[in-house]
Amino acid sequence: MLTTEDPLVLRQADARGVVTLTLNRPQAFNSLSEAMLAALQAEFTALAHDESARVVVLAGSGKAFCAGHDLKEMRADPSAEYYRKLFAKCAKLMLAIQRLPVPVVAQVQGIATAAGCQLVAMCDLAVAASTARFAVSGVNLGLFCSTPAVALSRNLGRKAAFEMLVTGEFISADEARQKGLVNRVAEPDQLGVAVETLVASIVAKPRVAVAMGKALFYRQLDSGIDAAYTDAGQTMACNMMDEAALEGVQAFIDKRPPNWAAKGAA
Repeated sequence: MLTTEDPLVLRQADARGVVTLTLNRPQAFNSLSEAMLAALQAEFTALAHDESARVVVLAGSGKAFCAGHDLKEMRADPSAEYYRKLFAKCAKLMLAIQRLPVPVVAQVQGIATAAGCQLVAMCDLAVAASTARFAVSGVNLGLFCSTPAVALSRNLGRKAAFEMLVTGEFISADEARQKGLVNRVAEPDQLGVAVETLVASIVAKPRVAVAMGKALFYRQLDSGIDAAYTDAGQTMACNMMDEAALEGVQAFIDKRPPNWAAKGAA
């Protein structure tokens, strides 16, 4: 049984630099209380400076991945100032995920609703169990999911995102994949295997190339196409001067696998 002494976020790391953060509030469906937001923020702040990290997997314990904000906690202090500060903390966390130098993969084993669905959308990649379901259901309570809308509208087509937001209806894992919210769907007992397959593909690549690429990917999305191409060209030029790219290109020319470890570019 979970006690008040148990950490709200469990952290595991393997020798490859794969860090797994598990939301550990199953009795409350891993809802994002202020304490949970603070615990996650602390983890991502630390990871931003951890050069040994290669991939972060964000998982949930129990039946739900994350049911969004803690509504009981929110209702206990109904003031505009409190709500502004709360949503600012949430936005800071979501941006920390996007700004992390390494990819973040959501491992979704159960429902992801409201800010929990936002959390999935803000992760760079997502793998869901076939039984997982997704919704931005605040509208059913008279509260339009405005902050989740920011993430959702940047993952799904406009009409698909708006339909979820104005109906509050659940979509299945397969629908989430078709709409672009998740990358892959696996049977529940194969979810870990599916995540590991994706993670293994990422850690096989040089960290520096992935980090530069992730930063550019999000920057260019917020730019006009001219500025995006200028930024992308400069990023590729910098990337080409790195040992990882020099070794990779030479290996291609030599018709051999790249040896990034020997070059210190892994």
